[in-house]
Amino acid sequence: MAEIHQFNHRAMATHYEVRVAAEERTYAAQAAQAAFDLLDRLEARLSRYKPNSDIARLAQLAPGEKLRVSEPALACLQIAKQMEQITQSAFCPTPAALQTQPALPEWNLLAAEQSIQCVSGRLDFDLGAIGKGFALDRMAELIREWDCPSFLLVAGGSSILAGDSPTDAAGWSCGLGEDDSPHRIFLSNASLSGSGLAVKGAHILDPRSGLPAPRQSRAWILADTAADSDALSTACMVLSEAELIGILERNHSWLAFLETEEGPRPLGRRSIPSPA
Repeated sequence: MAEIHQFNHRAMATHYEVRVAAEERTYAAQAAQAAFDLLDRLEARLSRYKPNSDIARLAQLAPGEKLRVSEPALACLQIAKQMEQITQSAFCPTPAALQTQPALPEWNLLAAEQSIQCVSGRLDFDLGAIGKGFALDRMAELIREWDCPSFLLVAGGSSILAGDSPTDAAGWSCGLGEDDSPHRIFLSNASLSGSGLAVKGAHILDPRSGLPAPRQSRAWILADTAADSDALSTACMVLSEAELIGILERNHSWLAFLETEEGPRPLGRRSIPSPA
């Protein structure tokens, strides 16, 4: 197997890794640093905790007002709105608003103007359930531009995005669970994200009720993009199994794994990546 070079960085309140295979280490390090620089710029736009970020500025809008945002913020919010519609609001970019408001805020995405309009309430966006995955997707685009096609990107251990497989490997081996989990899949040009309550407790809210998510066991989503897998893995904690099956029946590029005593149980029509 080709030599794999690993680089580390902290951003968005978590640990990021870039692993590059089959490249000279100095060049791989330069590509990784370019990706980390991009990550820092994305955090400056998307973090609700940065006073001058697009997300923080959107929270200052009154109903009827609109704000022109950066291209990354608009793109991330476009995906967020799509995932909200697909999951019937099980995923939502404004769940924290229910802690301070009687109802979720309403907003319009004005793509032609590159703007967001506040319709009602306070636009208290929290992109924690999609922002890390969105950042991985953008980092992957940049690393491919550096002609480093064989890579693995990791955000906090809960979000993984793979490029091409390393030479002579079936894919990047990724565990469903802890690092030493015997339940593994082999990723190539795909993303895997997981959600659960073990680390942070009942931190995931059902946007439809404002109550803690009902699912107690962990869930994972395999998808083509990290933004999709991030958002859907969070939605899995809220959706009933019947609702999840309905979504997967309409979207065959997604595969879910639900934790059981016998091990992760797959749901969906996408094939499970495995060694040849």
